[in-house]
Amino acid sequence: MSTVRALLPLLLAASCKSPPDEAQHMPQADPLRGHAAIERVGCAACHRIPGVGWPQGATGPSLEGFSEQGLIAGRLPNRPDVLAAFVRDAPALLPGSAMPPMPLSDEEAHDVAAYLYASGER
Repeated sequence: MSTVRALLPLLLAASCKSPPDEAQHMPQADPLRGHAAIERVGCAACHRIPGVGWPQGATGPSLEGFSEQGLIAGRLPNRPDVLAAFVRDAPALLPGSAMPPMPLSDEEAHDVAAYLYASGER
């Protein structure tokens, strides 16, 4: 019993560990194209985004450290498929979202998601 008590804090700490980076690995997507798409559609007008110098929007949440966030918009699981769908058409996933649908193709949305995940590694 004393061994269990001694190991319990270690077990609890291990269970709270962040998911591995591979969970957000997107081999088909290109973060560099994602950065270009972010600049083209003006995401930084509302968000602070690593690697985008201007503008530095404050209407939406900062996307710095996005890869470490557990949830997208505080309600959706932070997974590549969900993030790509969200950046393309947030109101379709969260009706009433303040983020408008963005003029992105599916491929561009995946590239944007890859950029947001990779920008936390820089």
